[in-house]
Amino acid sequence: MTTETASARSRGRERSLQMPIYEFENRRPRIDESAWVAPTAIVIGDVRIGAGCYIGHGAILRGDYGTIEIGAGTAVEEGVIIHARPDDRTVIGERVTIGHGAMIHNAVIEREAVLGMRSTTADWAVVGEGAIVGEGALVKNHQKIAPGKIAVGVPARVAGPVKPEHKERWSWAKELYIGLCDRYRKSFREL
Repeated sequence: MTTETASARSRGRERSLQMPIYEFENRRPRIDESAWVAPTAIVIGDVRIGAGCYIGHGAILRGDYGTIEIGAGTAVEEGVIIHARPDDRTVIGERVTIGHGAMIHNAVIEREAVLGMRSTTADWAVVGEGAIVGEGALVKNHQKIAPGKIAVGVPARVAGPVKPEHKERWSWAKELYIGLCDRYRKSFREL
């Protein structure tokens, strides 16, 4: 391989690993340098991503006419979709875990909450601090899940309190994803 070919391949690799970050009508994402955004995720417009956040492959964060705020240490796993209504906002607190394929639309997710895989949190809903929303659950428009409760089903209904063993398990998972940010920055390479 010639130096020119190696250089072109290297430039191509750098280009393919760049994050797909887009400005829209002068609305630009703001991403903390310690966050990690997968090169197959899409971040558009007024999206604010805090320190130590993990934004997984295939996630779509669309702040084109609304605002999305994501607190430090939050994990937005693969395939998650987050959007906000015009001139409104989706607010996700610190150390939230958003499971694979979940959807959040114009809602508030308070710190330390967990949204299960494929769950949906609809307009103006609030998931309280430390609450857990089960896999596939639907938190309806304007619905409120109280802090420290587990909600499951369609529509979501409180099934009981978050127990110490749940907190311990999810605390471990949150630290795992915070650590993944640094690990991905150091070792993720296209082959």
